[in-house]
Amino acid sequence: MKFSFIDSVNSADENRIVAVKKVLPEDEYLKDHFPTFPIMPGVLMLETMVQAASELLSRGEERLVLGAVKSVKYGEMVRPNDELTVDIEVKKHNEDGSVTLKGVGTVKKHDSNETLTACSGRFTMRPATLN
Repeated sequence: MKFSFIDSVNSADENRIVAVKKVLPEDEYLKDHFPTFPIMPGVLMLETMVQAASELLSRGEERLVLGAVKSVKYGEMVRPNDELTVDIEVKKHNEDGSVTLKGVGTVKKHDSNETLTACSGRFTMRPATLN
């Protein structure tokens, strides 16, 4: 199943990417999380960071997957019509082919210009092993 949580890339270079996900009222996951108070699940905020990291680190045929997650913190809720912007930075290329990254997701509320931290943390992307 393919699904994308990246609507646009604002900027990208060798070690950093800034990407945006606009949370739409019709997004399927909002129907269940939660029906009377829809918010973007934290795991999907993390998935947005992982997808941005995958785009940043794309290496031709080699597929990278999430290897580890450390110190993830969640803050402000992301609601329908809000914009989640993820800023991903490479911290270290490891000897085993994995890459350690730092990510911050900020939410711009649809009804104001206020920007607040929705999630942040460190995670590792590693080459996929297909057996």
